[in-house]
Amino acid sequence: MSLLEEVEYLRKSVTEQATIIEELKARLARYEHPKNSNNSSIPPSKDENRPKRNQSLRVKSGKKPGGQKGHKGTTLSFKEVPDRIEKIIPDYCNCCGKDLREIESKLDSKRQVVELPPIIPIYIEYQSYKRTCSCGHQQKGDYPQHITNHIQYGPSVEALVGYFSVYQYLPFKRMTELFSDVFHLPISQGSIGNLLKRMGTKSQVIYDTIQSSIAKSKSVGGDETGLKVNGKKHWAWIWQNTMLTFIAISISRGKQTVEKLFPAGFINAILNSDRWKTHIATYARGHQLCLDHLLRDLNYLIELESTQWAIDLKNLFKKALELKRKNPQYDKDDNLVVRIETEMDDLLSTQLKKEKTPKTVIFQNSMIDYRKYLFPFLYDKDIPPDNNGSERGIRNIKVKMKISGQFKTGHDAFAKLRSIIDTCIKKDLPVLHAMQQIATFNKEFG
Repeated sequence: MSLLEEVEYLRKSVTEQATIIEELKARLARYEHPKNSNNSSIPPSKDENRPKRNQSLRVKSGKKPGGQKGHKGTTLSFKEVPDRIEKIIPDYCNCCGKDLREIESKLDSKRQVVELPPIIPIYIEYQSYKRTCSCGHQQKGDYPQHITNHIQYGPSVEALVGYFSVYQYLPFKRMTELFSDVFHLPISQGSIGNLLKRMGTKSQVIYDTIQSSIAKSKSVGGDETGLKVNGKKHWAWIWQNTMLTFIAISISRGKQTVEKLFPAGFINAILNSDRWKTHIATYARGHQLCLDHLLRDLNYLIELESTQWAIDLKNLFKKALELKRKNPQYDKDDNLVVRIETEMDDLLSTQLKKEKTPKTVIFQNSMIDYRKYLFPFLYDKDIPPDNNGSERGIRNIKVKMKISGQFKTGHDAFAKLRSIIDTCIKKDLPVLHAMQQIATFNKEFG
């Protein structure tokens, strides 16, 4: 081999090694700067080997923890007319031993104890009689429409099954124990599943009304999360705003689900979401990206590639959020928002070096593509800058999965009832009362 050939060979080897080193450095960076709940959409429960607590995106308010000044606490209060009175009257003087039974007693003080009575099921028997008419026809009394079996559980039991399963997340087995131990009522897991299915059927009208109202809303947030149904991967979807929540469970995470549930999209709404393509592709009056998601993404980029560009964009988003806190809505020609928009355009036009900060460049290109989805919240008081409401709503599915592991049955009923429960909570309506109203709705038997 000639000297020139050897030099060329060594040059190629160095180039190849440099490429391999860069690839290895990039792979190593993933371990040195792993994604977690502080710098991505990964939930805190999935964080691994973190030496410190989760860092919230919230800024410290300076207030001490606990109840603030002027906050009214709640304490157990006396019942004006108690159900039972136990009088404690002394018969003898502890000082001299004198008999006090002939002396009139006077009330000195009182204390109350709150107890629960034993809960015993009430069995109501419906008896149908018959009468023979002069024409010879025997006329029998008709049972109420909801009485369909020789013995069955009534609406009060149905309501509690819905309340315990969907609102309190009790698995079927633990619910059977609760009914047996507390209510002295035997009930099987199969019966619980049937009662939940019945509750789901009865709730259909309310569920459809919520779905229709969401489709017409001015502001909607959307999110989705995975879950298991009989061992198979499914997806729980949520669309919600400050007054309504609609949850559906589907086998698809794609546009098929949205097209089925909301074929016309959200013609009146600004749709708030993370950058999941299905939400972005959903037809709506406009879109708003969740700034909390973007801030976490920027945290990761700052840790990974340490670019000033990511730091500047993070600070700009924080400025925009601060404007929203000060004033819920601005005019487009307001100097404060014009400055925000101008700084955003300047950052997006900045030339970044792809070879040094590839992840940041990808993020910048994404922001260029979704430029008009960044600040709609500044111009409309009804549009939130984040999608936290959807994340809070979808978290109920995760809690249910943590406790039960998966759905074996009843996932559709859960979605319907949870939609109604969350909507009731937002409207300050009592949840158990809502379950009772659904349980007494007998349209399915008409």
